[in-house]
Amino acid sequence: MNELPDPEHLEQLAYKSERAASRRLALARGLSGGQALRQVLEQAAGQAGLATLVSARLAQRAAQDERDAARAAQRAADKARRASAHDGRPTAWRAWFDGSARPNPGQCGIGAVLRGPDGAAVELAQPAGYGNSSEAEYRALIAVLEAAVAHGADELTVYGDSRVVIDDVNGPDAFAAPSLAAYRATVRALSARIASLHLRWVPRHKNLEADALSQRAAESHHA
Repeated sequence: MNELPDPEHLEQLAYKSERAASRRLALARGLSGGQALRQVLEQAAGQAGLATLVSARLAQRAAQDERDAARAAQRAADKARRASAHDGRPTAWRAWFDGSARPNPGQCGIGAVLRGPDGAAVELAQPAGYGNSSEAEYRALIAVLEAAVAHGADELTVYGDSRVVIDDVNGPDAFAAPSLAAYRATVRALSARIASLHLRWVPRHKNLEADALSQRAAESHHA
């Protein structure tokens, strides 16, 4: 680098501690801010020289800008993925499911809602034996899929707030949870009986009806 940045650019490249040192030096020796900062940076550069320090700082800034841009792109991609996980074209049939275990593991309750194109709705709220929360969620999903098959649903979107279950069903076989294999197989078998099925994750606040039904079912164990 043959030309050094002007004082304003040096100010941008300097660390906070270096800027503070330059202000003290300017006061002590009656120097301008630019002169003082150049001296501080020349001292920091040592034998390598100020031009080398400036070049290194510019490279650091470029690398940081790239990292910031990559993080921003990743955040945007994550936001889009989260949105697409529970958005999409409305289907003729829609369902929501939820399961709970008290304690975990403990007595399970499942809740689900199935809505058809004619406005009819089917609600499920029932005890579901003993198990952990993931097993309860799977049992709720199986119950609502059975109801959908019984009602002849041919185009269905199912929403749930269990990432464990939804990722287990939607993910590749190699990453499926061995302890949930029987549930997954049942869901796959039921899915094959529905012409078009989409399983999507939603946050809990968008699954309140199914959650309330599962809580009601869980409470019935202790009634």
